[in-house]
Amino acid sequence: MKPSILIIEDETSMADILADNLSEEGYEVAVAQDGQTGLDMWQHSRPQLVVLDVMLPQLNGFELCHKMRTAGDDTPVLFLSAKSEPEDRVQGLRVGGDDYLPKPFHLPEFLLRVKNMLKRSRWSGVTGPAETNIFFGGHSVDLRSWTANLANGKQELLGEREFKIFRLLSERSGQVVSRDDILDEVWSDDAFPSSRTVDNFVLRLRKLFEPDPSLPIFFHTVWGVGYKFTPEGQAEEVKS
Repeated sequence: MKPSILIIEDETSMADILADNLSEEGYEVAVAQDGQTGLDMWQHSRPQLVVLDVMLPQLNGFELCHKMRTAGDDTPVLFLSAKSEPEDRVQGLRVGGDDYLPKPFHLPEFLLRVKNMLKRSRWSGVTGPAETNIFFGGHSVDLRSWTANLANGKQELLGEREFKIFRLLSERSGQVVSRDDILDEVWSDDAFPSSRTVDNFVLRLRKLFEPDPSLPIFFHTVWGVGYKFTPEGQAEEVKS
């Protein structure tokens, strides 16, 4: 069966462009142009992904997402919005959004984000309810709000790249993830960073989560390849 996507967008031209391109990519697409209609369609059609505008008539996107999350719905949500300030992004994540793409955006980036969201096994609907928290070493990371609750009692909001790298490594827990895979998944076509950039972001994660960042037990370097996340803790660096 084709993955089903619900677009909730009140700007007709934008909704048509998104629907046409998603259909070309092989998805089943439905469109709602106000928040209340979107809520009804979301509840009854059970899409595999929702593309959700923020500024909607009747019920705005933040309110709509919050209602569905409160009701226990775990459908992945990609927010689209002209509201691009950091606090807007944080609000979208706090109410349960999984990704946030400011307008205007490049269509190839949008399509790639949709593809990446759908292909993640925890969002596919095949393996059961999605996990919303990762627990390790006395820490927990909320995958909805990007918030890290640290073992020392502090709370930190992860940056976009930090969070995406953490999520990728945790999804492949115990597996080696190459730097090239991290660049493809986290940066895609947004930029062209070097592998050293990946190293710097992993170092930030170590400073947050490791008891001693110089002797990591969770985020291991696999020399010449990439990184490996071991939530149970492992005292030695893994070397190839």
